[in-house]
Amino acid sequence: MSLIKKFATVGGATTLSRVVGFVREALIGAALGAGPMADAFYAAFRFPNLFRRLFAEGAFNSAFIPLFAKELEGGGPEAARKFSEQVLSVLTAWLLFLSALAMITMPFLTRWVIAPGFADDPEKLDMTVLMTQIMFPYLLCMSLVAMLSGMLNSMRHYFLAAFVPILLNAGMIGALVISLGTDMNERDTGLLLSWGVLVSGFAQLGCLYWAVRRQGFGMRLRVPRLTPDVKKLLVLMGPAVLTGGVTQINLLVGQIIASSQEGAIALLNYADRINQLPLGIIGIAVGVVLLPELARSLKAGDHDDAQHLQNRSLEFALCLTLPAAVGFMLFAGPLVNIVYERGAFTPQTTELTAAALAAFATGLPAYVLIKVFSPAFFARLDMKSPMWFSIVAVVVNIVGSVALFPSYGHVGIAAATSIAAWVNFVLLAVVLWRRGDFRPSPETLRRIVFIVLASVAMGAVVLGLDAALASHVHNPSLGVRALTVLVIIGLAAIVYFAIVIATGAIDRDELLGALRRKRKPATGQAAPLEE
Repeated sequence: MSLIKKFATVGGATTLSRVVGFVREALIGAALGAGPMADAFYAAFRFPNLFRRLFAEGAFNSAFIPLFAKELEGGGPEAARKFSEQVLSVLTAWLLFLSALAMITMPFLTRWVIAPGFADDPEKLDMTVLMTQIMFPYLLCMSLVAMLSGMLNSMRHYFLAAFVPILLNAGMIGALVISLGTDMNERDTGLLLSWGVLVSGFAQLGCLYWAVRRQGFGMRLRVPRLTPDVKKLLVLMGPAVLTGGVTQINLLVGQIIASSQEGAIALLNYADRINQLPLGIIGIAVGVVLLPELARSLKAGDHDDAQHLQNRSLEFALCLTLPAAVGFMLFAGPLVNIVYERGAFTPQTTELTAAALAAFATGLPAYVLIKVFSPAFFARLDMKSPMWFSIVAVVVNIVGSVALFPSYGHVGIAAATSIAAWVNFVLLAVVLWRRGDFRPSPETLRRIVFIVLASVAMGAVVLGLDAALASHVHNPSLGVRALTVLVIIGLAAIVYFAIVIATGAIDRDELLGALRRKRKPATGQAAPLEE
């Protein structure tokens, strides 16, 4: 399977999850708006989500995948299974302890870490504590999900691991449908949403454990032991905690500062949800596929293939990210209006959310490019360099947020997050260049130039159509507005892809190959998980 096909496999599954996520966020907006319960829920959800990104998807997978791939390539499936059992036992014991400690100390953590600005509203503070306690065991489930996903990705089975997050959205949508259907009050809606998050975590864990067993990796819990391999994993995880979770740390910093402005946390979350669509589809696809592929190439000593992988990943990321960033910056208002504006989500809320989305979008290419360049360090087991770059980015974000918040409110926080992302990316790219671990090929540079030109042309089309169809974009009828927005997006996309295909900025053969249906397996042969 080509690299683009692998990206398409993960991206397709993630797209479905993100689309369902939009439905979820629209329902939350309708049920809670940007009021105190929305602030409380998002503040509570951010905390277990932060730890999930730090210790699971970020730090854990960055360290685990290269080591698991090494065991799989060098010692075979049995050696990889034993290593996985050792890690599973230690990880489960640690997570149980961390979850218990966090739930006990949650009143203190909420007041001083999660949302110190809620101290003046005891009811909001208490609800945040309660919802965080309900959702925190989600961390246990998702950390184990990250491990199982890493195993499947290392075996080049990408689809199911990318698909299971849809279960989180399904659980929350089910809770919201019950809430809206029974006219439930905001407090009970928040609690029901929290239980929906927890249930979805166990559902995702069950699905992936079944998939791993299907591949012959039936693991059992054993007495936790710090074996040499586990110690090596923990040593590598330390620096990767900051590296893998820097975006989440920045968002948490923003949340802490924003908690002093009524509704700011909810506004940032609504905007970030739209911004996360291309980041999730493209960034996750690149990160999930590139790390195990690079690890295999470097283990085999094929440095030319490693360079090729990074060049193609860079082209793919920019080809889809740049036009998305331009669209979000220039067309934020109509997009937010169509997705959210209903029920408790007012036109004023739309305007405030759109401003935050435009600020987030300025950093969108940087977020995705970090996913392209970080695996080059992780695959070489260099966790410390990205760690220091992440620390610099966090400092930049804190300073920027504190400086911009008094004048620009929640928009200043979004802008500071984008600035920090660009700083992080530049540091990663410069060091890789100086080490000689990455050199963009002349063909890659040529393609990037045409991608930029095509994005500029697309932006001009968006601005022109927005002005020409202004009466339809702002029509009182939701159907008219939605149709107009879709027409503008469609025409802009046609212009963009016509240019990149005509100039060769995207490989036509690989594009067609990624769109073709894969052949079905022969009769009697089990279908691979990607299918």
